[in-house]
Order: sequence, then C-alpha cells, then structure tokens
Amino acid sequence: MPFAALGLAQTLLTAISDQGYTEPTDIQKQVIPVILSGHDVTACAQTGTGKTAGFALPILQKMLPHANTSASPARHPVRALVLTPTRELAAQVYQSFLLYGKNIPLRCAVVYGGVNIAPQQQILKAGVEILVATPGRLIDLVEQKNVRLSQVQVLVLDEADRMLDMGFIPDIKRILGLLPPNRQSLLFSATFNDEVTKLSNSFLQQPKRIEASNRNATAELIEQTAWLIDTEHKQSFLVSLINKLNLQQVLIFTRTRQGTNQLATRLNRARLNTQAIHGDKTQQARMEALDQFKNGQSRILVATDIAARGLDIQELPCVINFELPNSAEDYVHRIGRTGRAGASGLAISLVCPEELKLLEDIEKLIKRKIERQDPEKFLVPETIPASKKDVQPPVEQKKAHSPSNRFIPSTVFQGETEIAWLLQSSRLNLKTKTLQSAPSTLPPRTTTKQPETAALFRKPAHSKHVSTQKPEKNTDKIDS
Repeated sequence: MPFAALGLAQTLLTAISDQGYTEPTDIQKQVIPVILSGHDVTACAQTGTGKTAGFALPILQKMLPHANTSASPARHPVRALVLTPTRELAAQVYQSFLLYGKNIPLRCAVVYGGVNIAPQQQILKAGVEILVATPGRLIDLVEQKNVRLSQVQVLVLDEADRMLDMGFIPDIKRILGLLPPNRQSLLFSATFNDEVTKLSNSFLQQPKRIEASNRNATAELIEQTAWLIDTEHKQSFLVSLINKLNLQQVLIFTRTRQGTNQLATRLNRARLNTQAIHGDKTQQARMEALDQFKNGQSRILVATDIAARGLDIQELPCVINFELPNSAEDYVHRIGRTGRAGASGLAISLVCPEELKLLEDIEKLIKRKIERQDPEKFLVPETIPASKKDVQPPVEQKKAHSPSNRFIPSTVFQGETEIAWLLQSSRLNLKTKTLQSAPSTLPPRTTTKQPETAALFRKPAHSKHVSTQKPEKNTDKIDS
C-alpha cells in the first residue's frame, strides 16, 4: 500500500518521497486514516516502527486549512500540542514535523527545560500552530503568559508510560485543564500497562485502540543475549566484547549518572572514543554528544535512560545494557534504539547475580527467553589502562586461594590458562542464582611469556607492599 492510498495531500507525499520512504509501516497504515477521521486514539507499537510519523503526518494534513504566511501572531495560535517526557524526544518529534511540513506554511516550535527560556518566549509570541513541549517548561511559559492553549484542536501524549514513570501526571492534568474540551486526543506508547490504560480513560473519548504488534513486544530482528558476568569484571569484559566483535557504533546504558561518567572515563582510557549523556549535563552538552555519536566522531555513547526514548539513530548496530534497568518496560525502550525500520540489530546485556531477577522480569514482560552466554568464550579481555589513583598494591597471594572469595584477586593471574580457569570457575549457576565457589587450587603456571594485550588482571608495576584496602561502596543515585 503506498502513502497516497492513505488520503494524504500531495505536499505531504512529496516530503515523504524526499525522505526516501515509499510504503507506510503497519502502525502508519492503521493509525493515519483513524486520526484523519477525527477519532481519539490509543496506539501501541514497537519502537522504531514509525509511530512519530504516524501522528505527525495526519496532524499536518488537518492543519492545512489554517496554513498562512501572515506576520500577525493572531493568525498563528497553537492548534496542535504534542507532549513528550524528555528533551531528546521533544527535539526528535520537532524535527519530524519540520521534515514532513517543509512545503506547508505552518509554524512549528519546540520548548523544553535546561536551556535559556528567552528565545522560546520570543518564538511563541510570534505565534506557532504546532507546539512540541515537555510538561514542566510548557507550564512555565503558560504562567508567564507567553502561550495560550485555548484553541488547541489536537493533543498528543507521546510515550505516555514514561510520563507516568517520571511523575508528570499532575502537570499533565493541569495542562488538560487549559485545553478546550472539544478536541481530538491521541496517546502513543511502545509499552502499555494498567496505569497507562487508566490515564487514557481519564481524558480520551471513546478512543480507537490500535496495536500494530503484541503489547510490550520487542522487534524480532533484534538478537538479544545476556552475558553472565560479576559486577567487578564488567568493565574489562565490556572492552573485550567491543573489540572482539569489532563494534564501531555502540549505545551503552547504565542506571546512574555517576556510573555513566565512570564507565565513559574507563572506555576512553582503553582508547575507545566515548561520550556520555545524563541528566546532570546541560542540554547543549547532551545535544553535542548525540551529534558526535550520530556522525561517527565518537564510537561509543554511554547514557542513562534519558536517551532511551525517541532517539532515532539510523542503522545503529548494537545496544549494550551495562546494567539492567529497574523497570522491565525500560528494557524494551533501550533495545528499541537498534533494529529500527525493519533493520536487524544486536542487544547485549551484562548480567550480574543481583540482576537475575530483573532479567526474569524482562523475559516475562516480552514473553521471550533471552539466550544466556558464558564469558569464557572471550578468554582474554583487553586491559583497561588505569590512572595512578586506580592502581592498588597487589593482594596477598595466600588470600587468593581462599575458597570463600567470589573471584580470585586479579594480581595472582599471569597467563591465558589461568584467566580461562578464572572465568570458568566464576560461571553463574542459574538454578541457584549464585556464583559457584572457585577451586581451592590454581592450575599449574606456564612459563610462556605473557603478551602485553593478554592480561585481564595486570599486576601493578613497582608494587612492594600488601594492601588491605577495601573497595569503595557504590553511592550512585538512580537517574531521574
């Protein structure tokens, strides 16, 4: 079915063709005619299936009668409002409206926090027909009387489940009170739960329900694997994985802001060009890091879940969960950054014993078993150069033979045979969800000289004393 069969105007068809699209996706085939008919809609579809265009195209068509080139702000009231949970998603949706509406004299704007509000105030005072916004910044602008919402004809809540997770419901209810009751309302999300259903019932009028795929499903073309590795060895193993698979563009997710910075620093020391984004960075810094990642200037982007919603990176080959998310729904959004628009993708999760319950929750949600992998397949992970303050004196060798240790201290291993033994002895026992105890004796040492790149755990140079220093506790806070 071509786009022309959906009843779209020629100006929109030309813009679609310019982007290289010839046929609509499943969600677009179903949702565009329903929106054009004026019905309220709740739509569920996998990430990367084109649901943004699914509402942007019909909204632009419904705004065509109001298109004009007048300089008067009164001729350009806000007629369509799109609410998103994050700045990154807001920017992405805004770009979609610009691309598809480039041949139409309609004004579009995007507003979000973290940047100077003054330029946004000037744009809104000049008048815009289509406004994409995050809830908090929109309320700020309403309170300062920079924008009126009394003529909104179409409302879109994009990624509604994330709105709930981030606590935006009071703001959304306040915004709903500023809109005219006689309007069309659309709710889009990649995941649905009972709370999202309750939200939709509170403001949608007899909505048409559209599901282009099984609820909370992940794309079939995404290969999903879980590597079972203890927390203290994740960073070294991650470097090995990236190099041995020769991954040239990787999006890595962590749970905390502090963890994001630490991992990015370590990867850069391993000569893997890495950028990091999280909520503590300015919007300008976040956008620059995203741009560098998209255009290939940086090989790796480490992010908290702020990057999981709405990012559209063409042909992103791989997503890695350095830590599993606390919410199973967030896993769906994370790996949805790869395998988009019918392309294949790879989603890798590094899972420690404490995260096995999270992994089971994810499998229950997506109704799919994730293949477990053993780290012994990669016998010699790469060495991550450490700063001086990271180098600790060697641990007493007799302590390394204690069967009570989860992992044998790193400084006693010098050859590939012993590293392979370490990884095998630390393999997860999935039935008991514990790590098997390491053998009380080491395999015999080899006399072969160790290659420079063949050390997972390297003995610090010039160390002449024994340290009993305990590792620092993790005090990271969950990124909001």
